[in-house]
Amino acid sequence: MIPVKENLIIHHRHIVSVAVALPVHDAFSYSVPAHLAPLACPGKRVLVPFGRRRVTGYLVGPAGEPTDKIDPMEIKHILDVLDDTPLFPETMIPFFKWIAAYYMHPLGQVIHTALPAGLNLTDIAILTIGEAGVAAAASPHPSPLEKIVLSALAKGPAGIKQLQKVIDQPVSWALIHQMRQRGWIQVDRQIKARQIRPKTVRWVTVKEATPASDRLSVQRKIIRNALETEGDLSVPELKTRVPTAAALVRAMQKAGQVAVYEKTVYRDPFGDPIEPDIPPRLTEEQAEAVSVMAPLLGQGFKTVLLAGITGSGKTEVYLRLTQAALDKGLGVLVLVPEIALISQTERRFRARFGETVAVLHSGLSQGERYDQWLRIAKADATIAIGARSCIFAPFGDVGLIIVDEEHDASYKQEGGLSYNARDLAVVRARHHNALAILGSATPSVQSWYNVSVGKYETASLTRRVNRQPLPAIQTVDLAHSRDDRGIRRYITAPLQQEIQKTLDDGKQALIFLNRRGFAAFPICGQCGQPLRCKNCDISLTLHKRANAFRCHYCGFSKAAVSTCPSCGSEKIRLLGVGTEKIQEAMTQLFPEARVARMDRDTMTRKGSVVNLLKDLKHRRIDILVGTQMVAKGHDFPDITLVGVVCADLTLNFPDFRAGERTFQLLAQVAGRAGRGDQPGRVILQTYNPNHFSILAAKDQDFKAFYNQEIGFRKALGYPPFSRMIAVRISSKDSKQAAAHARALGENCRKLLAADGPYYGRIQVMGPLEAPLSRIAKHHRWQILIKSPHTAMLHRFAYELILDHRAAPAGRQIKVTVDVDPFFLM
Repeated sequence: MIPVKENLIIHHRHIVSVAVALPVHDAFSYSVPAHLAPLACPGKRVLVPFGRRRVTGYLVGPAGEPTDKIDPMEIKHILDVLDDTPLFPETMIPFFKWIAAYYMHPLGQVIHTALPAGLNLTDIAILTIGEAGVAAAASPHPSPLEKIVLSALAKGPAGIKQLQKVIDQPVSWALIHQMRQRGWIQVDRQIKARQIRPKTVRWVTVKEATPASDRLSVQRKIIRNALETEGDLSVPELKTRVPTAAALVRAMQKAGQVAVYEKTVYRDPFGDPIEPDIPPRLTEEQAEAVSVMAPLLGQGFKTVLLAGITGSGKTEVYLRLTQAALDKGLGVLVLVPEIALISQTERRFRARFGETVAVLHSGLSQGERYDQWLRIAKADATIAIGARSCIFAPFGDVGLIIVDEEHDASYKQEGGLSYNARDLAVVRARHHNALAILGSATPSVQSWYNVSVGKYETASLTRRVNRQPLPAIQTVDLAHSRDDRGIRRYITAPLQQEIQKTLDDGKQALIFLNRRGFAAFPICGQCGQPLRCKNCDISLTLHKRANAFRCHYCGFSKAAVSTCPSCGSEKIRLLGVGTEKIQEAMTQLFPEARVARMDRDTMTRKGSVVNLLKDLKHRRIDILVGTQMVAKGHDFPDITLVGVVCADLTLNFPDFRAGERTFQLLAQVAGRAGRGDQPGRVILQTYNPNHFSILAAKDQDFKAFYNQEIGFRKALGYPPFSRMIAVRISSKDSKQAAAHARALGENCRKLLAADGPYYGRIQVMGPLEAPLSRIAKHHRWQILIKSPHTAMLHRFAYELILDHRAAPAGRQIKVTVDVDPFFLM
């Protein structure tokens, strides 16, 4: 760190608060040198000293404590201001601080999560071998690990991570410090530059004094004439006219004939150009919904749940409300749950609003995402569309926030900052006095409960736009085909007959199974042991196309010709089924049909989702097999049949939301059928035809499901009648994980003592091993904390994890806090 000199006078306005991008929960006060003062404003990144390092921080306002209490001798200087213009508006800082407090996550890391990746500077330690180290490597003095380190550094300097990768084993800082004291190695610190910058293009302009045209070559004349008649042009544009323009421009610049300057341009993430659309005539229900919600814009904070059945035209309502917001000069945020849906939504909005639309999602390159972020920050775009991270779009003033498919679990971020984008949409709307619209055909239990207690208002769409009825749903009991052999256990006779009829009618079929791969449960035919991942307590899945068994949690894989690790037998029985096996079965059963698959295995390349959806739209696919990616929001009028291979996969999870997820997924996938002129039909195969979630999905009756589900939640005190926090403990050492979990459990019992404020108000479940007790070599435990008192719940978790009295966790133990957890596995 760089201390301030004694004779430096620190003005109060030059002391600022900086949140550093590190796992520390406080913001820190720094002084701003006079030459940086005009540049230092909230929303910019700054380079600051922190301990022995220089790190990226975010300027979040004036000092957090009175400046007369800050000792000038202790405060450090900001080293540099890294941005010309703020990356986020000052109005977002209270939003970031709310997130940090609610989700118990460091403020600097909250902002780091919100910003496009690849921006921050990194201070890294570079290790270099010295002359004494070269001599030591040839002597018997170093330990075996020290010899390995010296040998690796003899080939060239390296950072710690690079060195560990080369020697394939960890290197502690204690060892580095010891070798440094002996003079064997040197440690220097270097700033690693950010990975992305604004994209610039060279532009060319004619100089006032240029030679007569008869002294120029033919190609130079073409360039000069184009510049004189059309004005300044970019080098890429000139190359379309003269292929060698780049070299010619350099020569003309050297000769003083033209001047060259750089201009920032945006990378274009969009695909084909889109023709403007003509707004259709609204149905009576759509018009009524718009008339109810449009007057709420600009009138303060309000949340409305738009409950509209599949195919009822919710997107057109969103478009009309967006136009109303733009007419009032307000920004619009549109969230969709999956990247696969962004293309469809983005095309609808671009057709209506053109270049005012920006997109933000992880499918963009880092450069594209950075450019889209800047377009919003500079107010070049007034509409932002994206997946959950789009909730952080840098609008200074948001008037309308739309969350489509609000029930979808994809809005919950797992790992790192475990936020729920749907909930943050409501919070951000409150911060901006904006209107939040939550739309769904199958609303979440939480949102409908908020309607029932008057927290949200509601609007309804009960009929499809084309007046078509909802698809007829037939359930098929899989217990009747339990003894069938081969694929007929999963593709029953009723489903096969309906697929054939659909193909004969020239229509398309959608076959849904929420499990990818070929065989989900391979076991040894000799000893009966399942083939498990070596890093996780989970069965491997055979992926036939990749010819490998894979773990869907950590990515571990082994060859498909593997033997049983228990007995060495080569007799591996492939039980279970996944989308890859269903795709193969469709190809065998219907050889004339064109079959495609949509899951995480087939949609990895950029543009693959868009290309598949185009093929489906243009009738180049007859049968589409897919996971939940196909269930959400897609609108294809020629899909008249939906077949659900097994409706029970999500029903058997040890999670209180299992019934809710099952109902929502089945109702959504059923809604893909019959959206055109022809009526739809759904074959729903299940082992539990009488489960209330299955029955409600069959009848497309959300309220019947809700009325039964809410009774269970109330009886057990689960959300929405309480809030939950999951504390997760993990370590590669099973004993350390268990010991720390038990230590936290003991602290819970102390906090819950009869004479304390939490007695009778907080319920603690655990500590227990997580249902998936080992993932990626880490042994996992969890504690679930539950209470109807939100503030008290957070205070309890804070005392348990972050307070100075909390049980100290070793470096080998990771403790994470998941507020409002969605997945309890």
